[in-house]
Formats: sequence, structure tokens, C-alpha cells
Amino acid sequence: MSDVIRVYHNARCSKSRSACALLQDKGAEVQIVEYLKQPPGRDELAEIVRKLGVPVASIVRKGEEVYKTNYQGRDLTEDEWLDALVSHPILIERPIAVRGARAVIGRPPENVLSLLDGA
Repeated sequence: MSDVIRVYHNARCSKSRSACALLQDKGAEVQIVEYLKQPPGRDELAEIVRKLGVPVASIVRKGEEVYKTNYQGRDLTEDEWLDALVSHPILIERPIAVRGARAVIGRPPENVLSLLDGA
């Protein structure tokens, strides 16, 4: 398993900042990806969702205006949700931390500490 933990991060989000700080305080090697500046591509996003083991819709931020305007009340397929997240990265839940074959959503931020465990 890779030792580096990649964190899809939004510096304006307190939960995201807290998750990064928790990992760094534990001595973890953290690679921060500011996903609003460097959005993941479709394949990368699909891989993250696969590692999370959840439907794509579960990582959509439903409080965002773009969601309310364009997607609220719609029944999208997994592929359509991936396309929506690629088009509007602000909709991606944050933070998401990835280490090797595992990923977690850092809500609450302490969830990211599970990536420090073996296996």
C-alpha cells in the first residue's frame, strides 16, 4: 500500500482543513489536491468512487446552487452523475482521502484516520 495519502481538498472548507491537519499531526505523508483548481478527470473520479464503495450520487454536494439549479429532483445514472461532477467539481463532497486501494470521505474529519490503519 502506498504511504502517501492523497486528499482532495478545498482550502475554504473547515472540514477539509481539519482532515488535512489530523493526518499531518499523525505524521502522514499527505499530497493535497485542490480539486477546484485541479479537478479530477472522469476516470480518476470513477476510481475514487470505486474505492469509496458508494454510488456516485452519495458524494454529490446537494446544498450547492448548481445542484439545486441543474440536478435537484433528477434521477441520473452513475455515468450521468460522473459527467455532472466532472463538469461541476464544486459538487464533489470534500474532503476525500485516498491511500492505495482505500478511500474515505472526511466527514467527520476523523474518518481520514482510518487510512492510517494497516490493510
